[in-house]
Amino acid sequence: MKWLAKILKKGSIIHTQYPPVFFTNTLSGRKEVFVPQKPGIVLLYSCGPTVYARTHIGNLRTFVFADTIARTLAAAGYRVHRVINITDVGHLVGDGDFGEDKVAVSAAREHLTPETIANRYTKLFLEDLDDLSVDTSDIQFPRATKYIKEQIALAKTLEEKGLAYRLADGLYFDTEKFPGYGKLGGLSSEELEAGARVRVVKGKRHPADFVLWRTAKPNDLQQWNSPWGRGNPGWHIECSAMVRALLGQEIDIHTGGEDLAHIHHNNEIAQSESVGGRTFVHYWMHSAFLTMRGEKASKSLGNVVYLSDIVEKGFHPLSLRYFFFQAQYRTPLSFSWDALAGAAGALDRLWKISRVIARESKRKSAASAVRDQFLATMRDDLATPQALGILWSVLKSEEYAPEEKWGLLEDAQAHLGLSLLNPPQQSNPLEEKDVPKEIWDLLTRREAARASKDFKKADHIRNAIEHSGYRVDDGPDGPVLTQETL
Repeated sequence: MKWLAKILKKGSIIHTQYPPVFFTNTLSGRKEVFVPQKPGIVLLYSCGPTVYARTHIGNLRTFVFADTIARTLAAAGYRVHRVINITDVGHLVGDGDFGEDKVAVSAAREHLTPETIANRYTKLFLEDLDDLSVDTSDIQFPRATKYIKEQIALAKTLEEKGLAYRLADGLYFDTEKFPGYGKLGGLSSEELEAGARVRVVKGKRHPADFVLWRTAKPNDLQQWNSPWGRGNPGWHIECSAMVRALLGQEIDIHTGGEDLAHIHHNNEIAQSESVGGRTFVHYWMHSAFLTMRGEKASKSLGNVVYLSDIVEKGFHPLSLRYFFFQAQYRTPLSFSWDALAGAAGALDRLWKISRVIARESKRKSAASAVRDQFLATMRDDLATPQALGILWSVLKSEEYAPEEKWGLLEDAQAHLGLSLLNPPQQSNPLEEKDVPKEIWDLLTRREAARASKDFKKADHIRNAIEHSGYRVDDGPDGPVLTQETL
């Protein structure tokens, strides 16, 4: 491992009681060894959903990614303190500083209160996390509306320090007063100007300046008293305020989708470091987009899929988690029903093998060099495709004892969360039988075609299966495959 030796030669500090873990830091653009601010403790904050609608699978990828970080660090011996915020006010429809609040728009459309809308979609979000094997029992989920006082206090401090100025429509942060503005991603002033998602406003000093507090409009459904009159918070300030309230002024890791890095996260840095006078976040980590036919999955583009859609089509929710792991988190991943069916088939086979190994090993594990290889791979910037490759090669090999395989499955479960030690009961009885891989692949492809309503393709695949000596019958719990008597 030449890269490890090279880093160690540079004099990086590594606490010897913890194995080295490496992450790509968006702030530096490089892979770095992880060193927490407090030995043995990790402070991890993740930008959460705006709860005006159900969370689609593109956004769910970011939360599985954050969960994998937490799992990997916990398996390395760290205590991980996690916060995922719930945005129930302040996020406007254009992601900039003007327009209507997303939660308020949804509430008006459905003739409900913002609180009712937020409660509904927060509940669905937490259910999705649970279905995807994200353990929420130790995660705090603060709501922006419960931290209004903290947001006002932060904005007031920024104004008192001369870093904010008032206009008729709100209080703005003066980005030119923060010398490091745009350092996340290394943005130039020209790029910041071009990327500022705001309209020209009279009195505004720089296009990248952003709202800390908005003056309320007469029809605003959510508004509070403040030193600047009735109003509501800007989107960016909630994260800075809640990080300070729940984790402190200086944290280890902050995660989110790559679309948040240039604007939202640079704004968080500017606010927090202007007040705290210290580094806000030491490791910024961002996941790449999930794409649909080459485009980012987005509600505004109307090309989103929800976890409920996947379940309704007969796939286990963890099939999506497995699908995410087939690409490293910084690599864009293209979703299709065929690709999901392939992941579902692979996970089904993995569960089948796990059951066999559980019986053969009597659930007793043994150490092996390949387990160390798996751990090093996961600790090398969450290299999940390579980790899955190691897992499959070992499980299919005759060179390893059942106890060694079970030990590897224990490690894989700790890091990947795929129910490998206690697989769910499978509805298709043939998953317990010795079906050739090529036949099972045809069956999963047929199910994907049926889910996409491509019945012509499904019939063609069905004929191919039957010509191979098998029969397919569609039962209430899915396809039933039987072998014809020759």
